[in-house]
Amino acid sequence: MPEHNALQDLELLIRAHYALIVLDTVEPERAEALVRQAASELSLHYYYWTRSKGVRRGNSAGDPYFEDTQEPEKALRYAEQDSAGVYLFRDLTHYLENPLVVSHLLDVVSMFEQRRGALVVVGSNVRLPDPLRPHATFFRLPAPSYDDYRILVERVIREQSARMRVSVELTPQERTRLVQNLMGLTLVEAEKIVTRQIVEDGFLRSKDIEGVIAAKRQAVQQDGLLEYHAPERALNEVAGLAGLKQWLAKRRAVVADPQRATEFGLRFPKGILLLGVPGCGKSMCAKAVATEWGLPLLKLDPANLYDKYIGDSEKNFKRALQTAERMAPVVLWIDELEKAFAQGGDETDGGVSRRVFGSFLAWLQDRRGDVFVVATSNDVSRLPPEFIRKGRFDEVFFVDLPTLAARQTIFDIHLGRRKQVSTQFDLVRLADASHGFSGAEIEESVVAGLFAAFAANTALTTDTLLNEIRNTRPLALTMTEKIEELRAWARERTVMADM
Repeated sequence: MPEHNALQDLELLIRAHYALIVLDTVEPERAEALVRQAASELSLHYYYWTRSKGVRRGNSAGDPYFEDTQEPEKALRYAEQDSAGVYLFRDLTHYLENPLVVSHLLDVVSMFEQRRGALVVVGSNVRLPDPLRPHATFFRLPAPSYDDYRILVERVIREQSARMRVSVELTPQERTRLVQNLMGLTLVEAEKIVTRQIVEDGFLRSKDIEGVIAAKRQAVQQDGLLEYHAPERALNEVAGLAGLKQWLAKRRAVVADPQRATEFGLRFPKGILLLGVPGCGKSMCAKAVATEWGLPLLKLDPANLYDKYIGDSEKNFKRALQTAERMAPVVLWIDELEKAFAQGGDETDGGVSRRVFGSFLAWLQDRRGDVFVVATSNDVSRLPPEFIRKGRFDEVFFVDLPTLAARQTIFDIHLGRRKQVSTQFDLVRLADASHGFSGAEIEESVVAGLFAAFAANTALTTDTLLNEIRNTRPLALTMTEKIEELRAWARERTVMADM
């Protein structure tokens, strides 16, 4: 929702005598500017309260604070006795469990129902006590738009250019990527970061985009609900999966140039669900997509979000998803989905699993922000059917055991990573002998071969690897029936990742 629409909606609420407005945002500075502008448009006095200094009229540095209004109940008493106006309380959420504060709030609300004005409480995830809920309306401040960040960057460049010599060395595509990566930060955070990149060396160039990404990483790590993963391997280091790679390649341009894509009628892709045999590269694909698209990778482990206190699990889950939206554009990786949302849920947890599952489904359908979800699952039978239907994900792919050519590539990759010259090995014989092996099992055979060669103080050879392969019983043998059932289920319901 554009900022001017937010202003119009807020003015409408005040004119309609909504006496208590809860403005939900993590950006109090933007909220203050919006409320102050709404008061000005409605020709109402604007009052601002903080716990440290009390109430003052206006919001400029020279405006005096009214004496003895630091305590919330005294500030509310002042609001009740003074003339009409719009009162913004920034730090009130910490006092909403105090019965005296609630009583004064009810008095102010009653007063504003008779005269012009409103009391606006600013905060994030504000929980009102029961007596106040019937009198309140919740108003969510929309996230800054792409244009808001673009205008901010241009303003910071102008302001810094007036103070020092500034050289901007960004292509149009790099400028777009810089603005994209600022999205999710508050405008205040974004302004500080861009200013720092310029002041540091007098330049604004492509490497400064990494500074923005680093700031996002720090914000995620501080919250503790999501894990930030640094870019690792690209898709060309993932063997096989030609169909999946082709699908991702077609959408890369949308991620790189979202403005042109929007004008063309395309939206940011929602995500993919990867089903298949364990150890065949599903998790590696999630990491590779982020690297390939140049986006941060966040990992959501639902097990870390469950809390022993009633309501906290749902709150943690929603906060984690909100963080992902704030950090957009990002890739959000959810590994082994069935472990968190197994069909039927856990009846002993008081319905927490079902409520979290419901919240997640709703978010998948209606999420805001450019969040590309890569979810993986090894056991489709445990997934609720709601996950599979269209609309939650753009596509559902099945990742099978690697083909002969893919196995040969996997040996080549893992030998190279371990300082072995792959041309000195008979990769065709190795690939043929490892029929039915997953990528992870091939990697383990290379590692085991290296241990054997090191212990014998000899060089690693094809015969050493073949011996390790013969001594390994792959999943294709130990779980033959399970894998065949999975293939049969996927044949008519998914797209094959390896064409």
